[in-house]
Amino acid sequence: MSNKAGSTLMGLVTGLAIGAGLGILYAPDKGSRTREKINDGYDDAKNNLKLKYDNASDELKNKISLFKQNNLQNTYDDMISNVSHKAEDVISFLEQKLADLKEQNAKLQK
Repeated sequence: MSNKAGSTLMGLVTGLAIGAGLGILYAPDKGSRTREKINDGYDDAKNNLKLKYDNASDELKNKISLFKQNNLQNTYDDMISNVSHKAEDVISFLEQKLADLKEQNAKLQK
């Protein structure tokens, strides 16, 4: 089915090219006027394509920037969460050491 669709598309493109060529050959305008029209059409198509490319490029840049911001925010949140857990572990460790020191100090004072 894909080969059939490709053949149909190729036939359509070929027909369009032949039709355009015949239209140019039998056009009532002078050759210079026809070339000017083709040039204008080419310039319009080029400008249109450039505008679409610029828009797509800007949209992609915005999406990448947004992704980076979201990724950075997630990384920051994870880091804060990890630091918070580590701080609790350090505080618990220090409290245990302080309790041990108080116990040793009480033994020494007796």
